[in-house]
Amino acid sequence: MVDIKHSNILELYELRDHAFSGGGEKRIELQHQRGKLTARERLLLLLDDGSFEVIASRKVGRGEMEGGKKSHPGDGVITGHGAINGREVFVFSQDFTVVGGSLGEGHSQKICKVMDLALQVGSPIIGINDSGGARIQEGVDALAAYGEIFHRNVYASGVIPQISCIMGPCAGGAVYSPSMTDFVFMVEQTSHMFVTGPNVVKTVIHKDISAEELGGAEVHASKSGVAQFIYPNDILCLRGVRQLINYLPSNSKQKAPLLDLNDPPERTDPTLDYLVPPNPNQSYDMNVLIYSILDGAEFLEIESLFANNIICGFGRLGGCLLYTSDAADDLA
Repeated sequence: MVDIKHSNILELYELRDHAFSGGGEKRIELQHQRGKLTARERLLLLLDDGSFEVIASRKVGRGEMEGGKKSHPGDGVITGHGAINGREVFVFSQDFTVVGGSLGEGHSQKICKVMDLALQVGSPIIGINDSGGARIQEGVDALAAYGEIFHRNVYASGVIPQISCIMGPCAGGAVYSPSMTDFVFMVEQTSHMFVTGPNVVKTVIHKDISAEELGGAEVHASKSGVAQFIYPNDILCLRGVRQLINYLPSNSKQKAPLLDLNDPPERTDPTLDYLVPPNPNQSYDMNVLIYSILDGAEFLEIESLFANNIICGFGRLGGCLLYTSDAADDLA
């Protein structure tokens, strides 16, 4: 009996390690060559050290087991919960090394589970998207699975913060959900958002267009306004998410966290005496005003490349959250 138990435990560890290995060393190396981190590496960077707890690591889709087909480890997504600066968050990270991170029934069920838990607990939900869209082998089941996620996006809207990180070539259903969340992060050159790709565009309207021109980070940050933040690589993008979480309440019933930046209330800034020019027709830089007033000269600007006639973002006064929105029609 003891030997059987020992064998079962070893088998459990082997299944867990298999799920964590993703698509294997070759596909992981290819992911790195593209300048991208793996799903697990991203989670370990995003969350506090040692805080991540995986949920349903060995779940696979129902369709994958039919006809003796090989199952996919974790069904292409890692889900769980952890902490960012001590505050609990729920996360999912799509694994592009496993069937291109495509979404099937089991994949969706794992995401829906952590979304439900986040809503019940009252914690932010962070999705790291790196997916080619619906898994066509599962047909209608995959499309219906997207509907389950969209339903939860709407139900959680205004209740808990929903943050999406686009960290790969996401198309179709893989970008419908992120576009409904509160904040969208993108990575330059490696992340794309479009309903359908350049090849389909060329077939339908006979127009040659690159993936970057169609749905790259700069396009969505400056033209469509879908992306609120863009960063040059995965590491800085995940650091940006951690910074944003510091400004947000965990849910609609809580206040934003206090953060003492040791900024004396009696502090003065001589720069402000000369900021506004005597000539009312002369321009000046509103950023100088914002950074001079806020605690610790810390300001997190939202959509810095979109609608440049206004500056919006998060800062603090006396440790409390302050959301600023200053007209900047005549920036210097």
